[in-house]
Amino acid sequence: MGKKKKKESQKSEGPAIRTPIVCVLGHVDHGKTSLLDWIRGSSVTAGEAGAITQHIGATIVPLDAIQKMSGTFEKLHFNVPGLLFIDTPGHHAFTTLRARGGALADMAILVVDINEGFQPQTIEALEILRTYRTPFVVAATKIDRIHGWRVNENAPFRKTFETQGDRVKMDLENKTYELIGTLSEKGFNCERFDRVSDFAKNIAIVPVSGVTGEGVPDLLLMLIGLAQRYMTEALEVSVEGPGAGTVLEVKEERGLGMTLDVILYDGTLSVGDEVAIATSDGVVNTKIRSLLKPRPMSEILVEEKFERVKSVTAASGIKVAAPKLENVIAGSPLRAIPGPEEIDAINEEVRREVEEIHVDLSEEGIFIKADTIGALEALAKELEGHGIKIMKAEVGPVSRHDLIEVETIKEPLNAVLLAFNTPLLPDAVDILKHPTCKISVFVGDVIYKLIDDYTEWVKEQKRKIEAQRFEQIILPAKITILEGCIFRQSNPAVVGIRVLGGKLRSGVKLMRRDGKAIGQIKTIQVAQENVPVADAGAEVAVSIEGVTVGRQINEKDDLYAYIPENHVKVLETEMISTLNPGMREVLEEYTTIRRKDNPFWGK
Repeated sequence: MGKKKKKESQKSEGPAIRTPIVCVLGHVDHGKTSLLDWIRGSSVTAGEAGAITQHIGATIVPLDAIQKMSGTFEKLHFNVPGLLFIDTPGHHAFTTLRARGGALADMAILVVDINEGFQPQTIEALEILRTYRTPFVVAATKIDRIHGWRVNENAPFRKTFETQGDRVKMDLENKTYELIGTLSEKGFNCERFDRVSDFAKNIAIVPVSGVTGEGVPDLLLMLIGLAQRYMTEALEVSVEGPGAGTVLEVKEERGLGMTLDVILYDGTLSVGDEVAIATSDGVVNTKIRSLLKPRPMSEILVEEKFERVKSVTAASGIKVAAPKLENVIAGSPLRAIPGPEEIDAINEEVRREVEEIHVDLSEEGIFIKADTIGALEALAKELEGHGIKIMKAEVGPVSRHDLIEVETIKEPLNAVLLAFNTPLLPDAVDILKHPTCKISVFVGDVIYKLIDDYTEWVKEQKRKIEAQRFEQIILPAKITILEGCIFRQSNPAVVGIRVLGGKLRSGVKLMRRDGKAIGQIKTIQVAQENVPVADAGAEVAVSIEGVTVGRQINEKDDLYAYIPENHVKVLETEMISTLNPGMREVLEEYTTIRRKDNPFWGK
């Protein structure tokens, strides 16, 4: 289809719409990069009409290139100009790039290795898509790795599927159904794309290979079809209007100073335009000095990497050079200001968008930091799902000031900072190295892993706290004074005893069978060595303060470790499962004595 023809079909189809922005998400090794590389490579080779345009942080694949690859352009009329793929891989780009409070990506490709199925990272990506309510297509990659697969380069899926043997066909069917099953468990209705009758109700799974290009034409057509059918209104833009975009990255470039990689999703941006952007110190206004695009591959010998353009229209990726860009936040909105009377309103809009971090904060909870607003929101959403409360959420690296603030938290399980995809500054590292530092910091670039590490740590801390608490509890113990083993009568009395049940610890008070508390065990000795405890069956010497043999105690007396009422409550409720049968028996005897006069004692 020539350009002229395309314009006519656009007119007949309705309003001009901008290129949909597509983000590719999925597990690290499931073939995201090779899929994008193939799309780029084949659209370059699809001929001059569909020559791909390389943008900053994005790649535009025009409609005619897609139609050439799929060979279906004679029959179909589209008014979608093509697809703009965000190159930054993964969730990171997806959550970083926001447009007016939502995700910047209009659509997404969820990449899953058909042979490995869903991995934790794929499921995380799925949850992010659900949170942002983004339409997506599942690319079931690496079909060329199915044992016995016959390669048909660049072929649409149905064509290549027909050439496969029965066993390979069956294998692919089974693997596809496994994906459908997993997605169904997560609440998504899916089907292989050629069997979907209603794309509003079913998510399409397209089997593809990023290595051979098989199925890729179908994947691109599915995206174009989705955009055409369900997103035309959302994609309408006023190309003449002031530019609106999102900052993808803040970079220093030789000869240009600080620059911004921006995805422009609405309107037009020109050299000389005044723009509003958010920095760590608030909203700044600056004038665009130059707009730069990467030079095409064919001009690689030109010394300058970028070519300067006067203006650019949505949707596209562009590098912006301007003064005052040092502290710009990645993920910040960028808005062109049409006139002086609108400066305040637009600055306020940008400020509100940056401050409107959608995180529910609590009076108590942990600190979280991330490199971008979207990443912070994604982390917060997952923490919320785990029932973990957040006290403070901020964008940027972890500073000394952050850690000093965390240190003021009294609850040890909340003196924690989770840093997602963001570094620790040197002065923060110094604080953590200090031996008196009681803060725990978790750093990671995969949300589920970060949360797993934290929850595992919390469990371990709770176990330690519980163990410490139980160590303070006086355990049941019953002893008898052995005949002929009185070594000293008083100050302190030293006698030989046998532990009849439970666990005797030094330091405990003793009680007689009549419920009267007497004396306190000062030391326990075995072969003239002091020991802290004596278990059931042990025969040991003990020194008892505050008693005299012949008065308060005598040979053959049975005595109990004296357990305070609040300790009995803990033993009978929280600790009962940890007590052995002998201890339980002694505890029962002890409580029977104590409850003789007051049946509710210790309950």
